[in-house]
This record gives sequence, C-alpha cells and structure tokens, in this order.
Amino acid sequence: MKKIVFLTGAGMSAESGISTFRDSDGLWEHYDVMKVASIEGWYDDPELVQQFYNERRAQLDQVQPNEGHRIIAELEKDFQVSVVTQNVDNLHERAGSTHVVHLHGELTKVCNESKTDVIDIGTRPVQKGEKAKDGSRLRPFIVWFGEAVPLISDATQLVAAADIVVIVGTSMQVYPAAGLINYTRPHTPIFLIDPAQVSVGTHVTIIREKASRGMEILREELKNL
Repeated sequence: MKKIVFLTGAGMSAESGISTFRDSDGLWEHYDVMKVASIEGWYDDPELVQQFYNERRAQLDQVQPNEGHRIIAELEKDFQVSVVTQNVDNLHERAGSTHVVHLHGELTKVCNESKTDVIDIGTRPVQKGEKAKDGSRLRPFIVWFGEAVPLISDATQLVAAADIVVIVGTSMQVYPAAGLINYTRPHTPIFLIDPAQVSVGTHVTIIREKASRGMEILREELKNL
C-alpha cells in the first residue's frame, strides 16, 4: 500500500467556516498576532490569550468537516495516509482520519506551563485562574511564535518516506513547515491544491481549486498512479 502524506493549512478548513489568519478579513485583521499567538503575548496578557482560544474552541461546535476532509479520510481505504497539518482544529479527526500530526498544537487540549501535562478539554472554555495539577496556569496546547515545533522531526520522517505528497490550502511560507517539501525523495509525485497562486517549484502538479473540489480532482488523479 503506497504511503501518501497530506500537508494541510488554513485553506483546508476555510470551506468549513474557520477563519484563516492572513486572508482579507482574517483573524489577524481583528487581533494583533503577537498578542495572541506568541509566547511573549502569553506572558504579557494571559487573559486575552485565553479569551482568544476560548473563542476559537467554541467555534468548533459550529463547524463541520468539509468534503475535502472527508475525501482525505476515505483514501485510507487505498493508501497508508498521514496528515501533517498546521491547523489546530480537529476537523481531520472528525472526518475520520486516523493519523494526524498537529505541528502547531491542538485547540481541544490545554497543558501546564512546561507542556508536560496535556489535558483534552474538548470545546469547553478555560476559566479565569484555572490551574494545572502542578499549580501553574493552564495554557492552550498551541505552538506559538517564539516556541519550538516539537513534532517537526516526526513530520520530516513521514515526508521522507512518502510515495506521494499532497499540499492542501497552505502557501508553504511559514517555517519550519514550509521546509518539509524539501525532504521528499527524488521523483516523488507532489500535488498542490490551492485556489491562489503559490510558488513551490516546477516539479509540482498544481490544482487551482479550493480544498473540496481539489480533492475530488486529486482522487481521480490518484487512480492513475
């Protein structure tokens, strides 16, 4: 069974109604990124950061996986599928994907300050002053700007072993995730699904569609590989 790795970003979940960060009227239009998505922002104003992620968590109850998510999950019937996502939502899992690596953390989890005690809280809000077992503040289980990406090594190994790599809904501009494509083996088929013009090299097959339609097209393409 061939190994296929999906590298997914904000565009993967946009059709489900989850706001992207960099598009016009995206989240960054309403929030200062360094105040809600950096380790410095957490130390400066933890209550603002908790409010931001409580809002993001609550939004998960209002959205559903889209057809793109579902097709990726369905491909597990014919491929050994791994998903490496920059998204912190749980839509891949809710669609049925069983091997998902969240590079930037997970909205439905919180942890202590040292990230050694991780707790799944679903979509409930974190209360003001709520603490972990070790007495430290509970913080979102998110990898912020200024923090290391601990699962990048796992992702690199998956990409390096892949028979097919598919990029969906990410401009591949945010590092270290953007560098993952460089670990593909020579002659590995690479597909990119994105309605915007994304520059990733001439060796990539580009499908200029949103996630759901793009995945429908890819599903047909995969029959020929």
